[in-house]
Amino acid sequence: MAAGKEIRTQIKSVQSTQKITRAMQMVATSKMRKTQDRMRQARPYADKVREVMAHLAQATEKSASPFLRIPAQTKRVGIILITADKGLCGGLNTNAIKLFAEKLRDYKDQNVEVEVCTLGQKGLVAANRLKVNVVSSAVSLGDVPQMEKLIGPLTGIFRDFHDEKLDAVYVVYSKFVNTMKQQPIFEQILPLSDRDLRVESKYPWDYIYEPSAEEVLNQLVRRYLESVIYQCLADNMASEQASRMIAMRSATDNAGEAIHQLSLAYNKSRQAAITKELAEICAGAAAV
Repeated sequence: MAAGKEIRTQIKSVQSTQKITRAMQMVATSKMRKTQDRMRQARPYADKVREVMAHLAQATEKSASPFLRIPAQTKRVGIILITADKGLCGGLNTNAIKLFAEKLRDYKDQNVEVEVCTLGQKGLVAANRLKVNVVSSAVSLGDVPQMEKLIGPLTGIFRDFHDEKLDAVYVVYSKFVNTMKQQPIFEQILPLSDRDLRVESKYPWDYIYEPSAEEVLNQLVRRYLESVIYQCLADNMASEQASRMIAMRSATDNAGEAIHQLSLAYNKSRQAAITKELAEICAGAAAV
């Protein structure tokens, strides 16, 4: 029954793993609902800031803000890579990093220099492995986006664009489409496009500027960019929990199937051992 003991040990091991994956699935399900609510709650603030910023942009010349300038050519870009701190969430991090690596190859072929800001442990490890210029990073972000952890790393890359050291800034993250689908996204956040500055209003608007429309616009653009990154991070966290829930559910189901197959193998082994013992007993009785 040595083989039977080994199978029993395997069954107990898989059962223990199944308990862990089921618990992780339940935790991810609970966190996913909270991250989805947080993601939705962040949108009204970003929309309102964008609306006011669009009004100010219409009231001033585009050249008044360095964030609105359109470079003649692209020689150096910045990429903000947003990933999770932990794994066990399916292909979420892998897909985002794969998209990031593809863009790096494209820029290398075009002789465009790249500097990177990473938000999340997995992105930092991947960027170091790809040997790119990481100018700032933030890890251990937790389950709730906190701006005090993001402002420091983001300030450097935004300042480089403001000082014309960068010609464009992009962000890579996983967009939450629905529970079953999380899509890796690569989108431009600087310079601000006409889409960012387009706004439709049913009512007339006007503002009193202090100290000036240009200075207010520059400060408002910074707040808008921070809200955009916050929204991207909230999307990525919601995607992480959804992907982890699906991955752990699949692992739990696979563990159940493995337990079923091992149980069949154990029963067959036990039945074969009993049949062999009966055959030996019958053979011994016949010999007597």
